[in-house]
Amino acid sequence: MGSLIPLHHLSIGSSGQVRKLTANGSTRRRMLDLGLIQGTRVEALQKSPSGDPIAYEIRGAVIALRSEEASQILVELV
Repeated sequence: MGSLIPLHHLSIGSSGQVRKLTANGSTRRRMLDLGLIQGTRVEALQKSPSGDPIAYEIRGAVIALRSEEASQILVELV
């Protein structure tokens, strides 16, 4: 397994596979409901003009996550 990085460090246009969620409680539940389970491929699409949130493609849907949330998702570069 390669090195893990927080999702918000993924470069725009790059993809990664979810390897670990460090969130707890309702935040973790929301991430799981969005399909962010181990092995899910995520692509960083674009940043908002202010840089936060960032739009990601997750299982065919475009989801915007704040850096605070995305930092709790660890991915391996694909």
